[in-house]
Amino acid sequence: MLLSPLNEADISRVIEMAWEDRTPFEAIEVQFGIGQDGVIKLMRANLKASSFKLWRERTHGQTTKHAKLRSPEVTRHKASHRVKQF
Repeated sequence: MLLSPLNEADISRVIEMAWEDRTPFEAIEVQFGIGQDGVIKLMRANLKASSFKLWRERTHGQTTKHAKLRSPEVTRHKASHRVKQF
């Protein structure tokens, strides 16, 4: 269920999160109110056909995109080598 209409910045952020291998669909749903089916529709509507196809091939069956299928050791979506700059 969509919480409110998404603006251009929100759509861009959803696309960015969807491309990230370790960001589960559930995280997108919590933040933006869009479930997996909604993310797929958003990606189809906002990406070129070839980009959408590549994305679907990458995410189809990927356990890191579903919180319930993740290993318990995965506690965050960012790579451990990234350090926040102050």
